[in-house]
Amino acid sequence: MRRREFIGIFGATALCPLAARAQQPTKPVVGFLNVGTADGNASLAAAFRRGLGETGYIDGQNITVEYGWAEGHFDRLPSLAADLVHRQVTAIAATTTPGALAAKGTGTTIPIIFETAGDPIKLGLVKSLNHPGDNVTGVTQLSSELISKLLGLLHELIPTAKLVGLLVDRADPRADAQAADMQEAARGLNLQIHILNASNEDEIDRAFANISQVGARPVGWYRGVLASARRTSRQTGRAA
Repeated sequence: MRRREFIGIFGATALCPLAARAQQPTKPVVGFLNVGTADGNASLAAAFRRGLGETGYIDGQNITVEYGWAEGHFDRLPSLAADLVHRQVTAIAATTTPGALAAKGTGTTIPIIFETAGDPIKLGLVKSLNHPGDNVTGVTQLSSELISKLLGLLHELIPTAKLVGLLVDRADPRADAQAADMQEAARGLNLQIHILNASNEDEIDRAFANISQVGARPVGWYRGVLASARRTSRQTGRAA
């Protein structure tokens, strides 16, 4: 399933708090919090509005969506989340893990609905999958659980490789957990992991330029990865 389709379902099913307030005379306001840019995530925002529409909520008619775009700067998320809380929105939809953590970090009692690729229990977003607890709930793709599978596939494709480079953004609150998961998976395959830090396009270029200095040999698909990283950097500043 494509992520924008997933966000559409997220918008259609996750904002249940609105139903409880449907009889209120004032128009409900939903906060949409994302680490990227409006232009780079236009299709996701459209999918979210489409999902709301499927439950009878039309942006600009019987509901208002207030957007908080961090434009690739993770350090802006706490203030954006705090601003949504100050506006007393009906609910906050956090469509990235950093956004969800920032929203929860405000300590608000406003319902928070998240979408994450990680384990929400390990991330500290919920107490359990069956009983999230408090005012935070959401959906997860659990794609972080596939890290060992992805590394195993890479090992099968290039069995002679003993050193693998991992490109991470230290400003991303998920970075340490992702690196730890990769290190654990690598030990099981007798591989070494070299961490490459990059937070913008220039640093991505330098990371790939310096990969040979640590003994790793670039292969053909690196070019595609680098091109994708450059496009993401231009559109969102950092990966969401």
